[in-house]
Amino acid sequence: MSVEDIAAKMKDKVAASGFDRSVKFDLKGEGVIVIDGTTVSTTDAPADCTITISLDDFKDLIAGELNPTAAFMTGKIKVAGDMSVAMALSQIV
Repeated sequence: MSVEDIAAKMKDKVAASGFDRSVKFDLKGEGVIVIDGTTVSTTDAPADCTITISLDDFKDLIAGELNPTAAFMTGKIKVAGDMSVAMALSQIV
């Protein structure tokens, strides 16, 4: 599954979420997914919070196979910026 495919699958859930912040998933050279409010894009843009994660780990995360807290504690996820935005992602990821 490509970055574009993942972003497309996330659009409906994000649009219905009421999420009002911005977050960028930096997929370590594989691309980016930017959620800004209720929109999803694969175009790089500034965000309130940047989460760095490999594409494989991100796929596992959205499939529910990777616990976000465990991934953060083991260094699979790195968070820069507003940590409260990352915490609010549980409603959409």
